[in-house]
Amino acid sequence: MTNVSLKTLLRPRYWYAWPILALMLLTCCLPARALWILGAGLGSFFAWFPSPSRRFAERNIELCFPDKIQADRRLLVKRHFRLCGYSILSLGVTWFAPRWRVERFIAIKDQHHLENAYAGGKNVILMAPHFIGLDMGGVRLSAERPYVTMYRKAREPLLEYCFQRRTRFGAILVDRLASLKSLIRNIREGRPFYYLPDQDMGERSSVFVPFFGIPAATVTALSRIAETTNAAVIPCITRILPRGRGYEVRLYPPFDNFPTQDPVADARRMNEEIEKWVREMPDQYMWSCRRFKTRPNNEPSLYA
Repeated sequence: MTNVSLKTLLRPRYWYAWPILALMLLTCCLPARALWILGAGLGSFFAWFPSPSRRFAERNIELCFPDKIQADRRLLVKRHFRLCGYSILSLGVTWFAPRWRVERFIAIKDQHHLENAYAGGKNVILMAPHFIGLDMGGVRLSAERPYVTMYRKAREPLLEYCFQRRTRFGAILVDRLASLKSLIRNIREGRPFYYLPDQDMGERSSVFVPFFGIPAATVTALSRIAETTNAAVIPCITRILPRGRGYEVRLYPPFDNFPTQDPVADARRMNEEIEKWVREMPDQYMWSCRRFKTRPNNEPSLYA
């Protein structure tokens, strides 16, 4: 991984980055309640402003909750974007605040599932679906046990610098387009793999299995990597707590009888589990992503 340093951002073409960084550093000093109020206001603007993200969120919620009346779906979109605004301001705390504040801001529950897996001689994959608090949970977990994760390198130096702040407590980033050898080696050396499973990576590397009843392009890497590395798959869900009380990372019991010899069945089971958690807190799933971008048999786009 090529690091982007603050020295890079001293070039005149990147001076625009400094007010943004200053704002993020300012959020480190704000009380949690103030972050909540300001973030909710920022998110309300996102919900009002006509953007592709809002359009994708509206469409995804319409597809996944067809039984909801339109007024309820609109309310869900508004709640979702308010939480998105809060999470954006929370990134300043996650990436720049002292360790003690990160630990106070983001709690970890049921970490014994992770420790028990290692005590039993297994490696670990932390299956972390795309909930809004994903970054917050990842950085907090790395402060306890540095992990390895995959990411897509950003072209924009400011974004890349911020992404690299995820490694501040020892996490290792592996380029998503690189060989899996480095990833496999790190897992076998005892680092948990913080894995984001619910991504549309295109038809070539996916199978189509239901997600909220809709065929969704789903990668089968989870079962393959778990088998290759003798890893337990432990679901890892980060929740935004109400009214500025911070975040909670909860670890769940490892999947039993996983992986099987059927990667399609494994992918279907994974989507079923993710769907269960989405139904528990539907306003916290990352609806602005085009989860159903790739369609089977060249069917028309669901986002046209």
